[in-house]
Amino acid sequence: MAASTHTVTNQAPPLVGYDVFASDRALMEGVERHLDPALLDSASEELSLLGRSAGSAQAQRWGEQANAHPPVLLTHDRYGNRIDEVDFHPAWHRLLGKAVSGGLTAAWSRPGGHLRRAAGFLVWTQAEGGHGCPVSMTHAAVPALRADPGLAAEWEPRLTSTVYDEGLRPASQKAGVLFGMGMTEKQGGSDVRANTTRAQALAEDGTYTLTGHKWFCSAPMSDGFLVLAQAEQGLTCFLVPRVLEDGTRNAFAIQRLKDKLGNKSNASSEVEFDGTWARRVGDEGRGVRTIIEMVAATRLDCVIGSAALMRQAVVQAVHHATYREAFGGKLIDKPLMRNVLADLALESEAATTLALRLAAAYDDGSEQERAFLRLAVPAAKYWVTKRCTPMVGEALECLGGNGYVEESGMPRLLREAPLNSIWEGSGNVQALDVLRALQREPQALNAFLQEVGRARGADHRLDGAIKNLLTELADLDGIEGRARRLVERMALVLQGSLLVRYAPPEVADAFCASRLGGDWGAAFGTLPHSLDLAAVVARTAVSV
Repeated sequence: MAASTHTVTNQAPPLVGYDVFASDRALMEGVERHLDPALLDSASEELSLLGRSAGSAQAQRWGEQANAHPPVLLTHDRYGNRIDEVDFHPAWHRLLGKAVSGGLTAAWSRPGGHLRRAAGFLVWTQAEGGHGCPVSMTHAAVPALRADPGLAAEWEPRLTSTVYDEGLRPASQKAGVLFGMGMTEKQGGSDVRANTTRAQALAEDGTYTLTGHKWFCSAPMSDGFLVLAQAEQGLTCFLVPRVLEDGTRNAFAIQRLKDKLGNKSNASSEVEFDGTWARRVGDEGRGVRTIIEMVAATRLDCVIGSAALMRQAVVQAVHHATYREAFGGKLIDKPLMRNVLADLALESEAATTLALRLAAAYDDGSEQERAFLRLAVPAAKYWVTKRCTPMVGEALECLGGNGYVEESGMPRLLREAPLNSIWEGSGNVQALDVLRALQREPQALNAFLQEVGRARGADHRLDGAIKNLLTELADLDGIEGRARRLVERMALVLQGSLLVRYAPPEVADAFCASRLGGDWGAAFGTLPHSLDLAAVVARTAVSV
C-alpha cells in the first residue's frame, strides 16, 4: 500500500544514450568551419563515435565510479619495501583508455590534429573531467621535448600513441606512455623562479640527479615528468622517467595525495626527489622558456575543459526544464526560466567557439597565428575558466533540489568548475601574462586586433566595444591595477567577434546586447526580454 505514495511523476528521464558531439551544434559547426574539408567526413565519424560513448550509460557509470572511489596511495609493499604507487579504480583506466584510443594525445601526429583533438577533448571530458589531467599533460609535453631533438625522437612516438598501456615499466617496453608535470613548490607556487630543487650534473652529458620537493606533482603514476630545478646556470627543465631503463624504480617518493575540493578521480601529489635521475631538456638556465610551450598547450586545455563543463551543465539544465512542469506548464516555456537557460547557452557557445578558434590556430602554425595565440590563450584562459563556476552553479539551480544531490551529477560538475581557473596559473597570472605580451610583443596585439577587426561593421555594439578597448590599450598608466578589467574586455570582444561572424543571428544579437552592449544584469537570466531567446535555447537542446 505504501508503494502507491511513491508513484514517480513530473521527473525528467535520464539524459543518456545520446551523441554528445552530434547534438552540439556549435561544436559541429566549429569543426566544419575550421577543418580541411578533405578531413571532415572521417573526423566527424570519429567524433560521433566518441560522442556516443560519452553519452552512454556505461561512460556515465565510469565517471561516477572513478569519483566515488578516488585513488589510494600505496607507499610500501607488505614486506616494507618502498613502492610509491597509486591504486585507481578500474573505471579510471577505462576512461583513460578511451581518451588515448580516441586520439586525445595524438594531436601532433596527424593533419588537423589540434582541432580534432580539441573537439574530442570537449566531448569526452563531459563524461568525466579528472582523467583529462594526464591526457592534457601528455599532449602538452610534446612541444617542450622538441627543444631536444634526440629526446623528442625517443619519446614523441610513445606520447602520441593511441594505445593506453598501464603499469610501471621502462618506457621502451611500452606501447604508449603518459606524462605528468612537477613545477610548483611550497615556497613559490606560480613563482617557479623561487624553486629550490637542485640539479647536480653527472658525468654523462645531459644527465643529472635532482634533490628537492614538489608541492604539486600531477598524475604521479605517469611514465615520465617534466620538472623544473636549479642547475649551475639557473632554472632548467628536466625529464624524470618513473622507471629507469634497467627496470629499477627512479627515486620518486610520493609523500601524500592532495585532498582536493573536486577532481577527486585524479591523483595530485607531493613528491620528494633524492638522487633522482633526470635528463636535461633544453639548455641550462632556460627552463621557463623550454617548458612554456607545454604551459601554453595546457592553458588551452583549461579553456576546452571549462567549455566542456559548461556544455554539460547547460545540457542538463535544458533537459530538466524540457520535461519538468511547474505552475501550470513546462519550465522551458516559462519566460523567466527561458531567459536563464538562454543566458547559460550563450556562455557555453561563446566558450566553445573561442576554444575551437584557438585550436585551429595551432594547426595553422603561421607566424600570424602564433602571435595571435600569444595574447588570445591567456585572455581566454582567464575569462572562460573564470565564468565556468558561476555558470555551472546557475545551471545546477535550474534543477532545484534535484540538482543539489550527488546522483544528479551536478555537484561533481560544480566541484570541478574552479579547477581550470587555478591550474596553470590563476587569474592574476593570466592577466599579468597578457600585460607582458602587450608590452614586449607588439606583433601579438596586431594579430589580435586583426582577428577582432574581421567582424567590424557587422554589429554596432561590437564596434563600440572594440573602440573602447583601443582606448584602454592606449592608456598604460596604472595598467597592472586594471589588468583584469582589460583582459575581460579583450576576451569578450574576441568572443563577440567570433559569434558575429559565425553564430546564428539570434545568438550573436543576444551576446552583443548583453556582454558588449551593457543590457545585462549581474546574474544569469537578465537578458533583454525582446530577444529571440526561444531560438537560443532550442539550439542547445538534446533529444534522447
